[in-house]
Amino acid sequence: MTPPDQTLWCVRAGEHGQADDLFLKQNRLALGWSEMGDLSKLAPDREAFKEKVRQVYPDVKPGAIPNYAGQLYRFVHAMKPGELVAFPCKRDRQIHLGRIDGSYQYNPSPMPDYPNHRAVKWLKSMPRTHFSQGALYEAGSAMSVFQISTYADEFIAVIEGKAAAAPVPVAQDETIAAVATNIEDSTYDFIIKTLARETKGHPFAHFIGHLLGTMGYKARISPPGSDGGVDILAHKDQLGLEPPIIKVQCKSSESTVGDPEVSSLYGKVSGGEFGLFVTLGSFSPKASAFAKSKPNLRLVDGEELVQLIFDHYEQFDSRYKGLLPMRRVYVPESMDEGGE
Repeated sequence: MTPPDQTLWCVRAGEHGQADDLFLKQNRLALGWSEMGDLSKLAPDREAFKEKVRQVYPDVKPGAIPNYAGQLYRFVHAMKPGELVAFPCKRDRQIHLGRIDGSYQYNPSPMPDYPNHRAVKWLKSMPRTHFSQGALYEAGSAMSVFQISTYADEFIAVIEGKAAAAPVPVAQDETIAAVATNIEDSTYDFIIKTLARETKGHPFAHFIGHLLGTMGYKARISPPGSDGGVDILAHKDQLGLEPPIIKVQCKSSESTVGDPEVSSLYGKVSGGEFGLFVTLGSFSPKASAFAKSKPNLRLVDGEELVQLIFDHYEQFDSRYKGLLPMRRVYVPESMDEGGE
């Protein structure tokens, strides 16, 4: 159980990560609902917040009013300096963990749509795949501000530098079958976690080779340990004699790939050839900028890889469909409510 003095909040930066830069570059927790104005001018009780929500959003359903008011009240009055906070970032797919470093402030200048601020000091960050699926579900609430309780120990262990419990194998993780609040995030987590555990190292190159095969390429996988930084040679013709030839490097890690690794791959690309770097993680801004300057170099991060898997899943063989058992479903599209 989490010690009573270790309160852990979760704050989200908008449904699509609109305020990510405000959170990470300016060390601010931020909420929208800009039409509400300066929340410090409201009486410090929930009824005052409910009444203001009714005035500002006359068309909102009555049942949603306590929800909106509660989130805003918690952000202004319930959250205290010194308490812990988790921020699931859409951009880098990391869970950023920090400590609230100040009281509520109203400041629309940096981002008018997100004027409600709390200062934060970031302490640690960890890829989503580090946490159990249950912890990710709890942190994936549709609300913008809420308290994490059931799985708080997992997040606090990271902040304190303690070894977390061994991850539950995907096949034994009962929460995989639970109804996720955010289907897209949950499916992404399932795919990345499965590939990171089941195709670690050279098997990941075989998976990418198979994916390229579904896209119409012939893929030659280099033997383990002798690839010289090129894991796959891909080409359209049967013999691999006709251009374009694509040299592929694969990284089965959810960490951030830097410019040196990307530059190293590009150094192996000769005239008329192309370079492709595929990772389960993300690329640093410098690595991304380098790739954009090279017309024959392509980077595929974890998010784009998952989309490619969706696009070509029906062409997978039974082995990889068994590894990633999924079926196509339709879910209601979420609505952007309350300015968030």
